[in-house]
Parts: sequence; structure tokens; C-alpha cells
Amino acid sequence: MASHRRPKQPSRTRVTVLTATAAAAVALTAQTAQADPKPSKSEVKAKVDKLYEEAEHATEQYNGAKEKQDKLDDQIDALQDKVARGQEELNTLRDSLGSVASAQYRSGGIDPSVQLFLSGDPDTYLEKASALDQLGAKQTEAIQEIQAKQRTLAQQRQEAQGKLKDLAETREELGAKKKEVQSKLAAAQKLLNTLTAAERAALAADESRANRASARADLGNAVPASQRAAAAFSAAQSKIGSPYVYGASGPSSFDCSGLTSWAYAQAGVSIPRTSQAQASAGTRISSQSQLQQGDLVFFYGDLHHVGFYAGNGQVLHAPKPGASVRYESINNMPYMFGVRV
Repeated sequence: MASHRRPKQPSRTRVTVLTATAAAAVALTAQTAQADPKPSKSEVKAKVDKLYEEAEHATEQYNGAKEKQDKLDDQIDALQDKVARGQEELNTLRDSLGSVASAQYRSGGIDPSVQLFLSGDPDTYLEKASALDQLGAKQTEAIQEIQAKQRTLAQQRQEAQGKLKDLAETREELGAKKKEVQSKLAAAQKLLNTLTAAERAALAADESRANRASARADLGNAVPASQRAAAAFSAAQSKIGSPYVYGASGPSSFDCSGLTSWAYAQAGVSIPRTSQAQASAGTRISSQSQLQQGDLVFFYGDLHHVGFYAGNGQVLHAPKPGASVRYESINNMPYMFGVRV
């Protein structure tokens, strides 16, 4: 017979425990919300500046990979031209060898002793024999030249294959660094989007003030390090107000090393594209007191930022996104050393 017992009701004690647990969960959630407040404008700016710094580091690596790619492209083109010319020369040598072999066949198709026996003019025979010997020497020489050309072509083809492999790896690295830069910039923009319109306007106003202050920078009685340093610094000065753009090297926008390499190019001096490579482009200067106008100055432990020393404790550089080429205090960043090109 089926049982018709009534369902057991939860005890008063159990209800009390469940209610207390739910209340604790609500309280914990509230505490968590209170412990993670919306970051302030200054906190957001600090995080954004850090992301920009990381993006600049990745950009210098991107610039290095791009420079390597361009060099490899040129080297591969030159090697492929050499291979094409070498193949044409090899074909010409083979045709020449074929002509020598045909002449040798026509002159030496009969045994020399029989030729001498049949010859009515021994002097004519000896002349022909001498010509035959010369043809044989030419044939040997041609074969040796062909073999040497084949070895050279094989080496050049192998070198070209190696360069093509390097190029493929460099292009892969280039793509990865580009994605890293874009990721850092996107994260920075996401942070900026958490600010109110008024807070974003305040940050923009700060940058505008910094740009205006640059126009009033006091460079003191700075003396250029050299004539070429003076020319490079003057070229960089002509770009004050140009926007910072990652990977740009002029003439209308720049990143940090793009500005310095472009400016020195205007002075007729070729220096490497990246800040790390530019650090070895001249004589190192450790003390700030020894810096002269036009010297390159490097910042951060990994040397991912570079600018020009302008004089009186000021640097001229392309700072970061949202900023333009301008003067700033050398103490705004961790100074490492200078380089006189």
C-alpha cells in the first residue's frame, strides 16, 4: 500500500542558517564592489603611460625587424641577379664547349698514325695536329671553367635559399610585433574609455599645455657638438608640432627613433633605425654635464626611447601617442647615457 506521508518541512534552524549564508554572500559581494572602485583619472593616466611605454618598446623591435626585412629584400634581389647572370655565363660556356667538341671531332676523327700515313703533306698534317692539341687544351680549360661556375652558382643558390628562410622568419616576427603594439594601444584606449568625457578633456588639455610650454623652452647658450649635429638638430626643430605615430620615420609624423634617424639623414649622416642600434652609433657620454646640443640621449634600461639633447637640461623628442614633437625636461624619463655621432 502506497505511503501518503507529508513532505518534511525544513526546520527553523536550517532556515536560519540558509538566510545567514545568503546575507553573508550579499555582504561579501558588496565588500568586493567597495574594494574595487573605479580608478581615478591619475591612476588611469599612469596605466596608460605604462602601456604606451611597453608599446614603444615593441615598436622599436618592430622597427628592427622591418629594417632587417628591407636589407634581406635587397640582398635577395642582388643574389638572384647574380644567379641569373651566372646561369647565362654558364650557358655561354657550354655552347662554347660544344663548338670546341665539334671542331675536335672534325679534326681528330681518324687515328693520328693513319692520318700521317694518308697525308701527302707531312707539314700540313703537323699543323693540323698542333691545332688539335690547342682544341683539346681549350676543351679542358672550358670544362674547368664550367665546373667552377657550377660550384659558384650552387653556393649562390644556397645562400639565396638561406636569405629567403631568414626573410620568412623576419616577416613572421614583424607580424607578431605589430600585433603586440596594436594590443597595447587597444588596452590603453580601453582604459581611456573608462574615463568621463570631462576627464578625457582634462588629459587632452594637459597635453596641449605641454605642447605650448615646449614653444617657450629655454635652451640657454647651447653649443652644438659638431656641424653635422647642428644640422640634424635644426632638422628636428623644423618638425616641432608633428604628431607621434608608431613606426613612422617622417616626414610628417615620427616615433622616437624615426625622428632622430630622419634628422641625421637630412644632415647627410646615416644612422641605424632603432634606438637600441643608435646607441652604438657614436661616442658614449655618461655624464649629463658633458652633453652638447645634437647629441643623442637614451632613456630606460632597455634603451627603447631616444631623443636629441637640446641644451639647458632639455631634450627634443617624439614622446608618445597623443603628443607631438616637442621639448621636455631630461628628468622626465630615466636617463641612461648620451651618444655623440
